[in-house]
Amino acid sequence: MPRFFIEAELNVETTVELTETVFHHWVKVLRAQVGETATLFNGQGGEYEVELTEVAKKSASVFIKSFNADNRTPKFTTLLGQVMSKGDRMDYAIQKAVELGVSEIQLLTSERCEMRLKYDRDQKKLDHWQGVAIAACEQCGLNIVPKILAPLSLEKWLDSDLPTTKLVLAPNKDEVNVLKDATRDIALLIGPEGGLSEAEISLCNNKGFINWCIGERVLRTETAPIVALSILNFNLI
Repeated sequence: MPRFFIEAELNVETTVELTETVFHHWVKVLRAQVGETATLFNGQGGEYEVELTEVAKKSASVFIKSFNADNRTPKFTTLLGQVMSKGDRMDYAIQKAVELGVSEIQLLTSERCEMRLKYDRDQKKLDHWQGVAIAACEQCGLNIVPKILAPLSLEKWLDSDLPTTKLVLAPNKDEVNVLKDATRDIALLIGPEGGLSEAEISLCNNKGFINWCIGERVLRTETAPIVALSILNFNLI
C-alpha cells in the first residue's frame, strides 16, 4: 500500500481533499483509481488508511477509514549533528539517517566543511533536505518526520542545550565502550569529508563529548551516520 505525507488535518470517518503533491504522485504518476487505498500521515503521530472516493481533473478526495498509532520510532532519541557536504552525499546522509530512526538533524559548519550556504539560497536548500526526510519517512514507515535544522557553526552547537550522552565519531582514537553507560537521549556528531581537526575534537571533548571509533577503517561522512545509527539501533533496543 503506498504511503504519503500530507500537510492536512486527518480524522477517522471524514473526507479530505488531497494536496497537490499527493494528488500528483498518487493519481497522476501511480494512476490510482477510485476504490484504491493508501496510507496517509501528517507528522503529528500515527497514520491513517484512506480510500480514494473521488477523482477530478485537478483534484481528488479520500475517505479516512482507520487510524494506526504506531510511529515505528526507536526506543531512544538521537540528535545528529552533521557537518554539511556537497552534492548528493548530503542527501544520502539525511535519507539513510532518517530511515534508521534519527530524531532530528542539526546541520553544521566546521573548519573543513565543504559547504557554506548563502542567505538567498538557504531556505531553498533546507526545503529540499526536509523533502528528502519526508520521502524517507514515506518509504520506511516512520510517521514522525525529523526536522532538518538550519546550519550552525560547530562552536555554537557545542554551547547549546544538548542530550545527555554525547558522542563524536573520531577515527584513529582509542576505542572505548561508549555505549556501556549511554542514556537513551543521544547527541551524535559526524565531521566533514576530511574529518574534524584535532583542535575541534579537543573542543568537543571539553564540552563532554566522548570519542567513538567504530572500526579500523575511516568512513566517508555520508557513511558514518549509517554505521553509527545501526550500532545504536542494535545495542539500545
